[in-house]
Amino acid sequence: MRIAVVGATGMVGNVMLKSLEERNFPVTELIPVASERSVGKKVFFNRKEYTVVGLQTAVDMQPNIALFSAGGDTSLAWAPKFAEVGTIVIDNSSAWRMDASKKLIVPEINANTLTAADKIIANPNCSTIQMVVALAPLHKKYQIKRLVISTYQSITGTGVKAVQQLENEYNGEKGEMAYPYPIHKNAIPHCDVFEENGYTKEEMKLVRETQKILDDRTIGVTATAVRIPVVGGHSECINIEFEKEFEVGAIRKLLSESAGVTVQDNTDTNTYPMPIYAHGKDDVFVGRIRRDLSQRNTLNMWIVSDNLRKGAATNAIQIAEYLVKNKLVNIPS
Repeated sequence: MRIAVVGATGMVGNVMLKSLEERNFPVTELIPVASERSVGKKVFFNRKEYTVVGLQTAVDMQPNIALFSAGGDTSLAWAPKFAEVGTIVIDNSSAWRMDASKKLIVPEINANTLTAADKIIANPNCSTIQMVVALAPLHKKYQIKRLVISTYQSITGTGVKAVQQLENEYNGEKGEMAYPYPIHKNAIPHCDVFEENGYTKEEMKLVRETQKILDDRTIGVTATAVRIPVVGGHSECINIEFEKEFEVGAIRKLLSESAGVTVQDNTDTNTYPMPIYAHGKDDVFVGRIRRDLSQRNTLNMWIVSDNLRKGAATNAIQIAEYLVKNKLVNIPS
């Protein structure tokens, strides 16, 4: 199988290459792709050296699957060109997520909706992915009525420039700023740009994408997204109002039996999810599971996951794995 990784020299692209290796994805020919300024650079995959090529060269090579992580503008311009030559595109940007003709996929929840006709498949936002992995089994059993979300998001979600800003500030050095304010020893309640309604795009992604993935536009969702000086992953405090009554023990059991979820919830031993321990792992970690004492049928949870792994690269590769397993992609004989 010819696999293209578009954005191979970026943070998520690097994790995609690593995850493809770790998961033993059946790659017979890797096509690392990046912008013109990166063409000719070298990347390593399975102990071999590969030369980065441009987008048109990659299209001409007609890969079976293209994993995109190169920004929305690149995806809008080039994903259809790959699709025209028969390539299945799994796109990590926001370009196609809310397109009614494109499917927004988290494999544990809705991969079964995919067909051979789906040539451009959207990968959800990182903060949405980790949340819905935990919410989907609960919604199925108890029917979610409303979500109140507060996120505490890693600087890696912004990219290399943000990581460099934090390192510069930590070391007392001046440099390029990814954020309008210092991030070291700070919390910035501003992820992505503000929309006219006063919410940021990141906050509205949590609203729109959650409803689309869970296939329920009646769920009320409100969110506040905050950037914090953490590298390992995103954390989320979720307040969930259900239509039906529940027992906390049953919630804990249901989550522990759900694919992709690891429950870490023992107050006697101070066991709860933290980004420092989620870093480099693919699971969604859930803890601090407790009833909201102020309101009927309402639950509080704390959810943590590595935003570059399950929140981006791993989810995309899991989609590709589903396509291969279910013979929805043409595999050369």
